[in-house]
Amino acid sequence: MLAIEEIQKLKKDQLGLVTVLSGEDTGQYQIAKEVLLEQIGFESADLNFAYFDMSEVDYAQVDLDLVSLPFFADEKIVILDYFSDLSTDKKRYLTDEELKQFEAYLSNPSETTRLIILVPGKLDSKRRLVKLLKRDALNLETNSLKEADIRLYFKKVLAQEGLQMGDAAYEQLLLKSNFDFSEMTKNLAFLKSYKASGQIEMQDVEVAIPKTLQDNVFDLSKLILSGQIDAANSLVRDLRLQGEDEIKLIAILLTQFRMFLQVKVLYSQGRSESQIVTDLSDILGRKVNPYQVKFALRDSRNLPLSYLKKIVSLLIETDYQIKTGRMDKAYLFDVALLKMLSFL
Repeated sequence: MLAIEEIQKLKKDQLGLVTVLSGEDTGQYQIAKEVLLEQIGFESADLNFAYFDMSEVDYAQVDLDLVSLPFFADEKIVILDYFSDLSTDKKRYLTDEELKQFEAYLSNPSETTRLIILVPGKLDSKRRLVKLLKRDALNLETNSLKEADIRLYFKKVLAQEGLQMGDAAYEQLLLKSNFDFSEMTKNLAFLKSYKASGQIEMQDVEVAIPKTLQDNVFDLSKLILSGQIDAANSLVRDLRLQGEDEIKLIAILLTQFRMFLQVKVLYSQGRSESQIVTDLSDILGRKVNPYQVKFALRDSRNLPLSYLKKIVSLLIETDYQIKTGRMDKAYLFDVALLKMLSFL
């Protein structure tokens, strides 16, 4: 079960003495943190809650609140936010003596205090404090998820939200969200506001979800392949005005054209679409999305193998020249763009 699913089942009156939320996946962590505070009904004005930002607080006040008795209820909730001292991050806000005081509290926590520790980052398992927490506390970790976990979780979310979506539209949503938890959450909100009921189609995904950098660069590659020099230059100019860097643009273009080249080579060897997915997954050491292969086969169908080899070689060489400071990167990118168009 994912951390966020555990959190959605938590109730204020069911909290243990110590609960820890941590994780390297920043977007997922932030969403999980918001859900956790909502589940326990956190209100800053409620005197049954005590909230502390550990990056700013005087620890003496924290220590006092941890052991003091609640005034208006049988139990109180103390929240320690931004507790980076417990993570692998190098940030440290507490002294060694203060950390020893906190460890002493964790060894014998107050029965009338429900402690929630929020750690933005991965817990440092080498620290004695963390070992104590992992032994005695409820640990909720929002670390990076595998593709399979992302797929399964958001299938459940779709069902809960009453959204109907076919496989192709769902795959497109995953691709546009880059299989990122927070991006998927945000994009589902866009979709729901755009089409709250009925079947969500591919075109709905395209219209409702704002274009990502990958989408724009994919559009750029299509303009290059169709020889539309003015439109390609205009799109590059817009991307630069948005602050996008040429190195990033080249990296995404290279990923796209390399995929075209790979599927073209494998297809020419008589591999079926499913075999290409399997072969690429073995070569790349990660599971390749079948829809990426399907779209790459479609878009590379009429492209000569020699042309794709030239494009990939040119992008690799341009990337090298930029990173070694041979010339101005904007100039080198523009030259590469013209060369790609001249290869047609």
